[in-house]
Amino acid sequence: MDKNKKNCIAQNQSQEGGGLSRRDLLKGAGLTGAALIAASSGAAIAQTPSLQAAPSRIPVAEAFETLTSAESAALDAFASRIIPSDDGTPGAREARAVHFIDRGLTGAMAASRDQYAVGLAALDSLAVERGGVAFSFLSAAEQDAIIEAMTQNAITAYPMLNAGFFNTVRTHTIEGTFSDPYYGGNRDFVGWALLGYPGVRIASSADDVSQGSALAPSRQSAYDMPAYTKDPVAGVQPEGVSHGH
Repeated sequence: MDKNKKNCIAQNQSQEGGGLSRRDLLKGAGLTGAALIAASSGAAIAQTPSLQAAPSRIPVAEAFETLTSAESAALDAFASRIIPSDDGTPGAREARAVHFIDRGLTGAMAASRDQYAVGLAALDSLAVERGGVAFSFLSAAEQDAIIEAMTQNAITAYPMLNAGFFNTVRTHTIEGTFSDPYYGGNRDFVGWALLGYPGVRIASSADDVSQGSALAPSRQSAYDMPAYTKDPVAGVQPEGVSHGH
């Protein structure tokens, strides 16, 4: 990660005043993995997009449930600066964090829908004023400069672009990247791979989590597992145990 990105994005919470690097972010997310896995958006699992169209055809963007095309583009760019795809590793974009947020805004996160609508519209308006294009078309450095100003409540012309909005997007981006794929994010378990999280089991002790990649991964959603099994990968019930007992 380049120095500019660290300086701009690391200051994720203005109230704390301290920096937070990508490594620190992942480390912190690992400590709260259990909470993220149980994220309660109530949304259905996302469908894998198919954009590998023939060269003669125009690719069709995947539809969102509540976000408009402009909102989803701005939010995807925003989330991608919070957890960027760099250092040879995937980030929020590959994890489909925006799809997690989109689906959450129709359910448990619905109270934030107006904040997103106003904030993302203001983000694009500010980008047009500064660079002549929507936020998603700005360079990474230009996007970082706007986001850094947000964390400092320094965009007085657009008071909705403040630390509160940034922290809302940051929280939802982290949840969308590292929560159970059932809720629409963490596509192909890329978030769990980043953390070294072994995967859902009936119980994951602190020692299990600390082993990380040394423990055989269980790449399976909690909602794919039969009830009361101790082997989620094979789906084999312990002897003498049956559903509903």
